[in-house]
Amino acid sequence: MLVCADGSITGTIGGGRVEKQVIEAAVALLAQGRAATSQLLRYHLTRELGMCCGGEMEVFVEPMHPAPFVLLCGGGHVAQALAPLLRPLGFVPIVIEDLPELGSPTRFPDAERIIDSFDPRDWRDVPLSARSYAVIVTRDHAQDQALLEQLLPYPLAYLGLIGSQRKILMFRQRLLAKGFTEAQLDRVHAPIGVNIGAQTPAEIAIAIAAELISVRATHSAAGSHGASSLAPVLP
Repeated sequence: MLVCADGSITGTIGGGRVEKQVIEAAVALLAQGRAATSQLLRYHLTRELGMCCGGEMEVFVEPMHPAPFVLLCGGGHVAQALAPLLRPLGFVPIVIEDLPELGSPTRFPDAERIIDSFDPRDWRDVPLSARSYAVIVTRDHAQDQALLEQLLPYPLAYLGLIGSQRKILMFRQRLLAKGFTEAQLDRVHAPIGVNIGAQTPAEIAIAIAAELISVRATHSAAGSHGASSLAPVLP
């Protein structure tokens, strides 16, 4: 029997009070997010549930969480190095690139999908929710800023921006002038990636992958968004 977070089910374990108890237990388990672990439930049907059929029943309940999406906004060297790292880490890469030569299946054989538009309105069936992580690494600073503006209102699990400290400070000043709040900008991870002194695209990809793992672990433990860092910096 499959139980969804809203308590709806597909299939059955026989109905009655025991099924109701199991559904409630499964919904409570799903509410724990990725911190949830499998459980073995035991019921005495007469003594605990008042069922006249008698006997005991064991039910194994296992949470199933879909792998989160990573939206690779840009098909350049960093995205190309990052994409093959994601599936072994439990993420599903989606590449977003409007140039055919950069957003090709040959460059991104691991991608679930390749979308040829930087406009989120064209990203059909891609959830811009806590199930998705967005990595902004396009070839153009103006496009980076446009994507940041478009994605900031969504409750993404992660929003990361590549760039120098000068670029990040400039973006922050521009977005504050446009009416975005400090709280919104503080959700952005920038400079992107864990600070390991990365220089090459491969090293930067590893730094980003490490940050994605860290944010996912924080969400699992706390059930909320982790800290982020589009903070004022010196140019």
